[in-house]
Amino acid sequence: MARGNKADALAAWDKKYVWHPFTQQADWVKEEPVVVESARGWHFKDTRGRRYLDGVSSLWVNVHGHGEPALNAALRRQLKKMAHVTFLGLTHEPAVRLARELVRLAPRGLTRVFYSDNGSTAVEVAMKMAFQYGAQREGHVRRSEFFALANSYHGDTLGSVSVGGIGLFHKRFRPLLFKTHFGLSPSCPRCPFNRLKKTNCLYPLRGKRTGVLPKPGDLRRETGCRWECLASAEKIFRARRDRLAAAVVEPAVQAAAGMLVMPPGYLRGLERLCRRYGVLLIADEVATGFGRTGTMFAVQHEGVRPDLMCVSKSITGGTLPLAATLAREEIYRAFLGRYEEFKTFFHGHTYTANPLACAAALANLRLYRTRRLLRRLTPRIRLLRSWLEGVASLPAVGSVRQIGLMAGVELVRKKNGMRPFPPELKMGQRVCRAARAGGLWIRPLSDIIVILPPLALPAPMFRRMLGVIRESIRQTVPPAERPL
Repeated sequence: MARGNKADALAAWDKKYVWHPFTQQADWVKEEPVVVESARGWHFKDTRGRRYLDGVSSLWVNVHGHGEPALNAALRRQLKKMAHVTFLGLTHEPAVRLARELVRLAPRGLTRVFYSDNGSTAVEVAMKMAFQYGAQREGHVRRSEFFALANSYHGDTLGSVSVGGIGLFHKRFRPLLFKTHFGLSPSCPRCPFNRLKKTNCLYPLRGKRTGVLPKPGDLRRETGCRWECLASAEKIFRARRDRLAAAVVEPAVQAAAGMLVMPPGYLRGLERLCRRYGVLLIADEVATGFGRTGTMFAVQHEGVRPDLMCVSKSITGGTLPLAATLAREEIYRAFLGRYEEFKTFFHGHTYTANPLACAAALANLRLYRTRRLLRRLTPRIRLLRSWLEGVASLPAVGSVRQIGLMAGVELVRKKNGMRPFPPELKMGQRVCRAARAGGLWIRPLSDIIVILPPLALPAPMFRRMLGVIRESIRQTVPPAERPL
């Protein structure tokens, strides 16, 4: 079949048979879809022969580029042994070795690894563990509620949706969900108390002393901030301390909400509240883990030690689905007992600890180590910061925020008051469509342009990506719509 005929046929079959995630299908069928045929290095190619730089790391999972030889070799070696066996009643070398490696990398105190398939299920595992732990430790079910943050996103299954705070995604499902108390989102650009004059939020670069952070008193003198966001959390903790099973938080940045970067010190303050009121702390590192924020895990920016930690996305370098929930030993031991006590954690998935995925994850983490990937991130982080400071001056840019190599550029109709564009203009989509014409694939969160490249993306390619984004913003927003 000729290339053009093949592309047309696949596009037609897609529109006839497929239902895409987070996609308005009524719009989808009106446009020509990008049908990816192959991916190599930093680009993927469609069935019409067009190449695109993968600017979103294939939804935040790709690390070393597509078709990384070391990862492919690990998959081939494992495939010669076995593709899959159940993890219920059996174990295997890739899963055992990976668990050991994850514990070695994780914050101190996390000693046990429970495998699952994706970020949403990793969060659900943590929540079920927290609930059952409380019930078995106290001898009765009392702690059946959770704390989360407004604007939070932890996945799309019903348990993780229960602790989701993005109304657009979660509100309509509330009748199906269990009880969660939402604290104020620590988002400085949208602070309801107007404490900060600056709309840009760039998390400070870290040196060796990762725990050196501003004190609340310092912020109060500089900005008038009284940490109302933490006070909101404490009010809930104080009122529901005997009912809360755990607090679930995306550390340092609320990614799906538009890269809302937390003020330095908030995460550590929340940890102190959890300790004070006896509430378990669940760190959802699905998006932030494995170097995305500049440290292996985001909690390490502030020396925070969660009780449970969820990881996925970048764990296999963008090859196969895999997730894990790490737990403290004390939590693990609460599930030990005689068979007839039924303290077992009755949870599992068919493809739990898939050997191919575990082998890929091991090879991926080996590349982090041998290529010293985290040490090499600093120049790219500084490059991104410098670019953001420049692009913030564009008329249509109301706010920029960044932590590590995670960044967001918010498009607004008027800077004064951060007045948004009407949704029907689809401004974010229009900018990304312009970038696509420039050979760059990115995806917005509403009118927020997300920048989340593969961690190992070479500097020249990174500069090209940033240049295309800036030019796409300049070209897309019509002069009549630009703030005066």
